[in-house]
Amino acid sequence: MRHDAPGAHAGHPGHPGLAARLRSLPLLSNPVGDVSASLVVFLVAVPLSLGIAAASGAPLMAGIIAAAVGGIVAGLVGGSRIQVTGPSAAQTVIIADLVVRYGWEVMCLITLLAGLLQALLGAVRIARAALAVSPAVIHGMLAGVGVTIALAQLHVVLGGDPPSSAVAAIRELPGALAGAHLPAVAVGALTIALLLVWPRLPGPRALRAVPAALVAVAAATAAAVAAGLEVERVSLLASMGEGWTGPVLPDRADVHGVAIGVVTVSLVASVESLLSGLATDRLHEGPRIRLDRELVGQGAANAASGALGGLPVSGAIVRSTANARAGARTPLAAALHGVWVVVFVLLFAPAVELIPMAALAALLVMIGAQMVHPRHVADLRRHHEASVYLVTLASVVLLGLLEGVLIGFALALAVSLRRLTRLTVLTEERDGRWHVVVQGSLTFLGVPRVARMLRTLPTGCHVDLDLHVDFMDHAAFESIHAWRVDHERTGGSVDIDEVHENWYERSSMHAPPVGKTAPGGLARWWAPWRMRGGYDSSAPPTGLLVAGAQEYHSSTAGRMRAMMGRLAHRQHPTALFITCADSRVVPNLITASGPGDLFTVRNIGNLVPPHDRADDASVGAAVEYAVEVLEVPSVVVCGHSHCGAMKALMDGVHEAPEAVRADRLRRWLGHGSASLERTPREALEAAPGAEALRALAQANVEQQLEHLLTYPAVRRRREQGLLELTGMFYDLDTAEVRVLDPGTGAFVPVADGAAGSRIPGPRGPVGGAGTAGGAQGPPPEWEHPEREHA
Repeated sequence: MRHDAPGAHAGHPGHPGLAARLRSLPLLSNPVGDVSASLVVFLVAVPLSLGIAAASGAPLMAGIIAAAVGGIVAGLVGGSRIQVTGPSAAQTVIIADLVVRYGWEVMCLITLLAGLLQALLGAVRIARAALAVSPAVIHGMLAGVGVTIALAQLHVVLGGDPPSSAVAAIRELPGALAGAHLPAVAVGALTIALLLVWPRLPGPRALRAVPAALVAVAAATAAAVAAGLEVERVSLLASMGEGWTGPVLPDRADVHGVAIGVVTVSLVASVESLLSGLATDRLHEGPRIRLDRELVGQGAANAASGALGGLPVSGAIVRSTANARAGARTPLAAALHGVWVVVFVLLFAPAVELIPMAALAALLVMIGAQMVHPRHVADLRRHHEASVYLVTLASVVLLGLLEGVLIGFALALAVSLRRLTRLTVLTEERDGRWHVVVQGSLTFLGVPRVARMLRTLPTGCHVDLDLHVDFMDHAAFESIHAWRVDHERTGGSVDIDEVHENWYERSSMHAPPVGKTAPGGLARWWAPWRMRGGYDSSAPPTGLLVAGAQEYHSSTAGRMRAMMGRLAHRQHPTALFITCADSRVVPNLITASGPGDLFTVRNIGNLVPPHDRADDASVGAAVEYAVEVLEVPSVVVCGHSHCGAMKALMDGVHEAPEAVRADRLRRWLGHGSASLERTPREALEAAPGAEALRALAQANVEQQLEHLLTYPAVRRRREQGLLELTGMFYDLDTAEVRVLDPGTGAFVPVADGAAGSRIPGPRGPVGGAGTAGGAQGPPPEWEHPEREHA
């Protein structure tokens, strides 16, 4: 007979008790935070769901059903930890059009079938294909939908009915303004005012945590009831009393249109959910979203919502953000929010009927306006895609959603094809040698230009031809080969350095430093060793370093010899670059700089002890040497996301006794205590882990810039106009560099083409020695004539 060993019962220190075992379950690992977050999201979801249902021309109960089903089903089945699913304002225009064409019951069938299609796409693991859609088209579509919603609901705020289209809304707006219903206007104005003012009001943190949407709708409702205003109100009980309506089959003549509706709802919901899920991932530090499973979960939620008579659902970034900031860590919060929606409607349906329709319409006007992000235009301008965004937006507003998206796709495709024809050809003659650099995509469309340039070279000269192209077709190859044969036949010589993407992948992706290099000596230098094909995890670290040095000698040292010989006798760096010792931050990589450009100081947390702190002199010595001896014109402090030093500061390691942490590390982190004090404690506590670290790391950059000004040499040269200080931030999640804007105190993306952002020379803004590295070698000396004095 088996006897339990002593201490094997629950509660013994050697055996996990019931509470510990419950906490080990994925859904119960954060019960307090998830329950509180579910209540916050529920308060956001109810007014939004009612407003979206009203704007879609659907029964108001359909919005409640969608919110409940989306939260419960997608939360439990999907692949995201904290994304919240529910009715989406982005689909309002699609739903309203389908309801007008085919009726509500057929719309339920469309939702059901769209959900099944989503689940099928997720099951065959095609989720990432949905992300191939150009962000310019997506943002333009959402902005166009936002404008359409705002225009239509503005008429409801004015006391009328929403027009059938955005064009009609614009055309009828003067008449609506002239005949405005003043009580409805007053309710709508109060709602909008509270939505704008509530997040900015001072007060206790607990009070400001109440969602602005709930406060605005509740206050507008209370004011309308207290004043006895005669305004149209929510008719929730009437829609409940009409009996349940589910999906029905369409007429035979409508089958084609219904099929298009199914595909449209499925694609829009899928793309929105996946993009929202990826954005939500940045708000927490838990497991990342599983895209295919999330698509299956979204499909199951849509199928269930359509079968029960609800609206289509998708991942909602507003609710998901509220969920993350309220402390959610598992899908339990999303599921519970759906439960609270059901309980609320069952217990408080009469109170819901007091809500004025003008309040919900005003809420949607604000949501629609917020869907137009000017920041997206600025970001897309840097990538030369603003035209796609603006054309998509205008087409959605003027022609309709489907037409607008198709036009946006067509324009995005045309822009992409045009980029394939973008080609730069630069030539320079020095000491009897001609250097020609060809950049871009070398296709048959660019052959005439390249051929014309090559034919202008003198007969019998020596030509160094650098082909830095991402693609070369057969026509271009034949043309260059024919020119080379002709040129060498007339007594000339040609040395071709060819680095194009197809050859580059074959030769370098599978060539880690293992003692020999790829053919031609190229290597994917910017990738970690373990990410290159053929990486030997059993090789000792020293062996990898030696093998890497051998690869450098075989592929790069020869090209660098002449340039390094010129730099060997003197350095004249452009900047003192102070950054973290984190192994993921590579200064030359993120600044596209090369040998001689940066005087670099790296330490834990990119800290600069103030001048009067004599306990650590190494950083101060580097600052004084760079500023007074090398006379650098710029000093840059660069922080980064997910910084271990910042996390240690937040955890209080710098305050820990010597027995807890190494004394030197503790004392060094003490130099960052001012950065911690600079960041409001309530902001650190309110934000999720990754966002809190980001806020602290950015505040730390600003603080270290102030520490630099405590050095007399820095202050003196800055006052003389000979030195500028710059703050930078490297986002590891997106691999993007941001620069501190002194005017606003915000870190803004580096503008493409902004002053100082381009490296001189034929290789353009992403070229130069830093980009070439071990793969292409440094640029020839003729590319940087202004550096000859160095």
